[in-house]
Amino acid sequence: MTLLIKENIPLAPLTTFNIGGPARYFTEVRSVEEIKEAITIARERKLPLIILAGGSNVLVPDEGLNALVISILLTDFKLVGNVLESEAGCNLLSMISETTRAGLGGWENLAGIPGTIGGAIRGNAGAFGTEIKDVAVKVGAFNIKTGKIKEFSNSESEFAYRNSFFKKNPDWFITKVAVGLHVVDYAKSARLIETTITEREKRHLQNIQAAGSYFMNPVAPKEVQEMFEREKGMKSRKDRVPAGWLIEKAGMKGAKVGGAIASLQHPNYLVNTGGATALDVRNLAEKIKQAVKKQYGIGLEEEAVIMRL
Repeated sequence: MTLLIKENIPLAPLTTFNIGGPARYFTEVRSVEEIKEAITIARERKLPLIILAGGSNVLVPDEGLNALVISILLTDFKLVGNVLESEAGCNLLSMISETTRAGLGGWENLAGIPGTIGGAIRGNAGAFGTEIKDVAVKVGAFNIKTGKIKEFSNSESEFAYRNSFFKKNPDWFITKVAVGLHVVDYAKSARLIETTITEREKRHLQNIQAAGSYFMNPVAPKEVQEMFEREKGMKSRKDRVPAGWLIEKAGMKGAKVGGAIASLQHPNYLVNTGGATALDVRNLAEKIKQAVKKQYGIGLEEEAVIMRL
């Protein structure tokens, strides 16, 4: 089967930021075999190959991408006992809802995180004290340079805070995920999902043009951790404090550059208020980093992926 290759396709509508220029070439793939075909086409045309999954944690440059961009539509899944076997393109919330209906849970706190299950694995997505590494059993991946296919265990996936082997080694593209769950009470699990989503809605984190948390929560000096704990009445986690709290304390909550703003509800969400450019977002991010560094001596690192060739 020959892939349909399109030219000059706008990428902004394919991202939750709704920002960015076009892809010079674009195609959609629904299998590993089609990924291999896309790789061959990119090599023949001497173009970089860029993989776009759910588009939920990326910032596409304003000038677009002089590359072959492939959109991943691998969306099959099945339950085998207490294990969900899912292709990487499945929507994370849909998978959490599916397993809950089957009486299985353990990852309800991740409900409401935008994007695909593959993207969640790549960035070790987390919320409310749960990370996807807590339930990941194995990860299937394909090396886009060598063509090698490998199944990674949880330990081989090298999960860390908002990081994994796959994020550090982008030549390895995630194709499938196995998630180990446990039996839960359906009603309680469904209520937890509803509560999680409601909490995000209270913070106006649903249905906005943003990439989720833009910065990772940084490791902070002891005195900053103690300041956070006194002010918020809660313990810091693994010596980290919330980036959103630091942004607010540095006076950058509500800061604007062009059409981009540090959300008034959650300052670690940089929001496209309409018409923002990628440059607006990057300049706002730089202003925030400088303010936090100046006040606390802490360097913020992006969690969002800035797409570059």
